[in-house]
Amino acid sequence: MNESMKRRPARRWLLFIGLAIVTLTLFAIPVAASPSGQSDLAAARIATASFHDLDAAKAAGYEVRVADLQGITCIDNPGVGAMGVHYLKPGLVPELFDPTAAATVDALTPELLVYAPGPDGTLRLVALEYLALKAQWDAHNAAPPSLFGQPFNETGATNRFGLPAYYSLHAWIWDPNPTDQFAPWNPRVTCP
Repeated sequence: MNESMKRRPARRWLLFIGLAIVTLTLFAIPVAASPSGQSDLAAARIATASFHDLDAAKAAGYEVRVADLQGITCIDNPGVGAMGVHYLKPGLVPELFDPTAAATVDALTPELLVYAPGPDGTLRLVALEYLALKAQWDAHNAAPPSLFGQPFNETGATNRFGLPAYYSLHAWIWDPNPTDQFAPWNPRVTCP
């Protein structure tokens, strides 16, 4: 075998490694370094992982179990799906108590945690919900809020919670939503 034939496999191997590095640089690194979207979702998962334990969530300030105007705490929309049971951290929504307070949202600190009730009544963390009152948000911002590359939904003042108009976004990061990861209603969640 001559010397040039011995070197060809080595050159092919180096070419293969070089192409692999270029491919990773072009496709994988920009996704991992994205300043929003999936990287923010991963950060939100890390920030809220301890709240699978409802006692830990309550100790962190998520102590208000939300009810609608009829006293219903497991929020559903028959034929569409449910959200589940919401626990609010009041300090994250100061505009609920002070109309002059500015509304803010942060991916790492959702205003509400959403739990699905199990058949035995136990609650399982399934989603995060972000909330901002519309008037206070609009007074300080030119556009509606968005997180994870998703615009918030707008709910008018005539709603089942008796709240003024508000913006909200659900992020189903702990239990997949077959409709959409950011849809308000999840057909996999049911209320007893």
